[in-house]
Amino acid sequence: MRPLLKIMAVLLLVFLSIFLAGQLFGILTIDKVQSLLETARQIDPAYIFGAVVILLLLDIILSVPTLATTLLAGYFLGFPLGATAAFTGLTLAMLVGYGLSRQYGHRAIGVLIKDETERAQMAEAFARNGPAMIMLARAAPMVPEVTACMAGVTRMPLLRYLTFFALGTVPYVGIAAYAGSVSTWDDPQPAIFTALGLYAILWVGWFLYQRREKRNKRLNPFP
Repeated sequence: MRPLLKIMAVLLLVFLSIFLAGQLFGILTIDKVQSLLETARQIDPAYIFGAVVILLLLDIILSVPTLATTLLAGYFLGFPLGATAAFTGLTLAMLVGYGLSRQYGHRAIGVLIKDETERAQMAEAFARNGPAMIMLARAAPMVPEVTACMAGVTRMPLLRYLTFFALGTVPYVGIAAYAGSVSTWDDPQPAIFTALGLYAILWVGWFLYQRREKRNKRLNPFP
């Protein structure tokens, strides 16, 4: 498990650095995302769908505010079109992370973890814990990108990864986009309460998962 945590910590540090740089230089903040979608609507409402997809595709490298963008997608496009746009963009972003990591990630892993046995342990640990991590990844920023990269590095079958990704992401974007569709600038409460509720549910899921893992380790300390 330690090699897995080491690689995930490095990936988190990389994505965190990108996020902080984006905040420092004002790249794709919530206000800028809203402004971009407003501009797209003024040019042609049909462009909003493409703008949402592109914004969320960029999430793999620029740490776009995912939940806010999904809420805005619901507001501008309605439901279910906003959910479809958000899911499309997020899926493309994760596929880019998965594909690049599968193709080139082994080189970085070889530098960070030189021992072949530890690399095998890392892959085994992610195969065991990865599905839950992927499904609950939306509980925190940058974790979805990390799990996509880990799935690629450890060569998790693409269909298996997409299955767990969809199980965690479809309800997330569906609920968020619907909340955005029934919210207005004068009454943003549905969006606000939905955002808080989504994070609460995901964090409870993480808590229950960690509790189960600790119980399993006590019952079976030598897997």
